[in-house]
Order: sequence, then structure tokens, then C-alpha cells
Amino acid sequence: MQIGLATLRRRWGATIIPYAFVLPPLIYLGVLMFWPLARQLWMSLTDTQLTNPNVGRFIGLQNYECLLSDPSFYSALKVTLYYTIGSVMLGVTIGLISALAINRPFCGRPVARAILLFGWAVPNVASTLIWLWMYNGQSGVFNEIAMAIGLGRIPWLTSTDFALASIFAVTVWHVAPFVMLVVLAALQSVPEEVCEAARIDGADPLSVFRAVTFPHIRPAVQLVALLVAVWSIRRFELIYLLTGGGPLDSTSTLVVTLRQVAFENYELGMAGAYGAVGLVLALLVAALHYLVEQRRMKWMTQ
Repeated sequence: MQIGLATLRRRWGATIIPYAFVLPPLIYLGVLMFWPLARQLWMSLTDTQLTNPNVGRFIGLQNYECLLSDPSFYSALKVTLYYTIGSVMLGVTIGLISALAINRPFCGRPVARAILLFGWAVPNVASTLIWLWMYNGQSGVFNEIAMAIGLGRIPWLTSTDFALASIFAVTVWHVAPFVMLVVLAALQSVPEEVCEAARIDGADPLSVFRAVTFPHIRPAVQLVALLVAVWSIRRFELIYLLTGGGPLDSTSTLVVTLRQVAFENYELGMAGAYGAVGLVLALLVAALHYLVEQRRMKWMTQ
């Protein structure tokens, strides 16, 4: 009987312990993520105002109908897509090239690696304020350089021609070091003997990268591209601090517009609809990553 009770306790413990480990993160995600998300989605179906956020009348899909008939929504969506695609392409490409360069042994590599990681290590707000000073039209270092080489003063953040490009530069400075760090870790798993065998067979460096290196680091590149895309869709502080969404809404993404709708127009319900669209975009990016990964796994098993 005693042996039977001990066995029963062990089985009960083996059944309960995994749930005990999973329960805290589930509570954390439920309270701090899923409940606010569900609250936001519900709010997007109401006419809730910032002046009285606890009282909102259910109006169905009217906020989404207004959203789809508003030209500023399509402008924000277009800027968000441009910004996301550009950030992924530039950030991942520069990060990948930096990782390949820093992966080779050379004199001063630890110092070069520390310098390249600086952009990722500095807090976003602090570094963005430094960039804001460098872009300053009167005393910024970029305009000092432009004046020195005869280009004159350039309205980096106040011109519709330069504002988004200026934000791209800051974004890549933030993102590329993280991409470099992830890809650099993946490069450590590439078998050197396979690369050496390819070189002995006469493969040039580009062929070695295409046939040996990239297939090994591709999962890491896909994952980091997914992260950069999702971060770009939801990035707020960098864009808001640099341009506030201007000039003429040329840098106003969905998140920046959401803040304007919620805290300047006092329309929390409509802001919830903007947030729901951003959520759908992030889910579409995740679904695309899933399809690409499934295709890669299928190709590997063939």
C-alpha cells in the first residue's frame, strides 16, 4: 500500500510540475498581453472617447468603415509598408555583410566588433536625441559637412524628400548591429571543413557563400528578418522623436497616427481600429515567415 501511494505521488508530481512551470508565464502573458489586446479589439468596436474611457457604445464595424474611407489611413499604411520593407532590406543586408566581415580574423577585431555593436547597446531614446542634434538645420554636424563640401544646408527632417530617408539611416544604425550579432552566432555553426573542401574543388568565395554558408545561416536570417519587420511595424519612439510624423504626414506610420487619433482627437475607439490593422500586418508577416520556413523544411527533406 505504501509503495502504491509513493508511486501515485510521483505520477501526480510528474503530471503537475510541468503545468506549474508553465502557469507563471501564462498568467504574465494573459494579464499583460492578451487581456490588453482583447480590450483594444473590443474598444475598436465602440465609440469610446479619451475624455470618458470607461464608457463606450457598441457601434459594430463603423470605426473600420470610417478607417477605410479615410485617405490619411492609406497614407499611414503606405508609409508603414515602405518603412518596414526598407528597414528589413537595409538592416538585414548591412547586418549580414557586417557579420561576414567581422567573422574573419584580423587585427583589432574585438574593437571593431564593440564599435559595430554600439548602435544596438545605446538606449533608443538617448541615441535618437543625439541623431536629432546631428540632423539639426542650424548647428547639426551633417549640415556642417554639407556646407563644407558645397551642398548647402539640407532640411534632413523638415523636407518630404529627406525625412523618411533620414529616419531610415537612424533605424539601420539601430537594427544592423542586432542582425550582425545573430548572424555572427549562426556563422559559428558553419562547418569549416565543408568550406575548405569547396575551396579545394575550386569554388570562389561567392560560390562558397551561396552553396555552403548561406544554407546554414538562412534560418537565423529569416528569424531576424521577421523580428525586424515586426519591430518596424510597431516602432514609435524613434519616428516620433525625430519628426513627429511630419512633414505633411510623410513619416506618419500607423503607430504614430494611432497616437494622434487617441491623444489629439480623443477617439480611443478609432485608435483601437488602427491598432487592430497593425496587429493584422504583424500576423501577416509571421504567416509569411511560417510559409517560407515550411517550404525550406520541405526542400531539405526531399
